Amino acid sequence: MKTKTQILSLCFLIPLFILQACGQNAKKQNTKTVVMENKITKPGNPYYSNTDTTKLNVSNAEWKKVLPEDVYDVMRNADTERPFTGKYWNTDEKGTYYCASCGNLLFRSGAKFSSSCGWPSFFEQENKNSVVYKKDNSLGMERLEALCGRCGGHLGHLFDDGPAPTGKRYCMNSIALDFVPDNK
Repeated sequence: MKTKTQILSLCFLIPLFILQACGQNAKKQNTKTVVMENKITKPGNPYYSNTDTTKLNVSNAEWKKVLPEDVYDVMRNADTERPFTGKYWNTDEKGTYYCASCGNLLFRSGAKFSSSCGWPSFFEQENKNSVVYKKDNSLGMERLEALCGRCGGHLGHLFDDGPAPTGKRYCMNSIALDFVPDNK
């Protein structure tokens, strides 16, 4: 009787295992790795990336080796370009603005507005980490210096006289920005 029960159990279990095995999908999942490429390439600058958001800790001596002199003066020495001379102060083309030193995503053109101050102005940064701030009491004024959130480079200043919805004006140096149009 015991053997008969075991045979019946096997007769029931074997088809169950076969059905279970047939129900398994042997197809390999088609997974695709998306590698985002830089939209801008700067072969002489190993720190430049439009996709890497890792905070950089690079000495000014090293930046001096990889940045053009005029970009270095603004971004590492907090120099300011003359008003109405920068390439983006009066541009309304749709696209994305990146840090000229490290390639960090800073602003979208939808946040850019005409402020008539002579420098490109934005009412909001792209994300909360793209721009950071530091008190600036130079030139006898109290201001907030705007710095790249990735490399710490000087971008310009932040003021409270911008349009809605933020009321902010990110007054940036054109030379501190790289621009990629949407159609590229």
